[in-house]
Amino acid sequence: MFFLSPVMNLQKLIKPNLILYKPIWFLTADLIKQYGLRGLILDVDDTLLGNNELEVCPEVRQWLEDMRPICQISLVSNNFSHSRIQAIAAKLNLPFRSRAAKPSRRAVREALTIMDLPASQVGMVGDRILTDTLVGNRLGMFTILIQPPYEDTSWLGGRSQVVRNWESWLIKSEIKS
Repeated sequence: MFFLSPVMNLQKLIKPNLILYKPIWFLTADLIKQYGLRGLILDVDDTLLGNNELEVCPEVRQWLEDMRPICQISLVSNNFSHSRIQAIAAKLNLPFRSRAAKPSRRAVREALTIMDLPASQVGMVGDRILTDTLVGNRLGMFTILIQPPYEDTSWLGGRSQVVRNWESWLIKSEIKS
């Protein structure tokens, strides 16, 4: 019987299937079709908009409109402000789940159930390896790591960038091992 070493197992869990070093609107319909995706579960903060914003930029809004005919879309956010995520989801006319506690799988499983699609046909899209990529890989989803759609210079944004840089270093060092 073959067992994965802890390093190989960690690589499998944290390595995204696709890394876009660009914002979400660079995830094209052709890429979605190429990977056989019929659904997308999207993180919200630093994936669609900034941590304290309530409106997505025109590029994200247009991207969502372009994606709707191609695949089902749902929002799953770790944000504790249910009312904020609910307001964003309502403006975008998308189902959502806040307080998801990713990399816990429960909220993402609920979204998959609502979509009525197998995990293998759904992309988990987000900006964080240790939440978005990890939960997607744990469920057998196609994981897509993207860059935030803006540059956040606030104190909180600076902290997020430090964590994101550390995660990038971690994944690069694990892939080389």
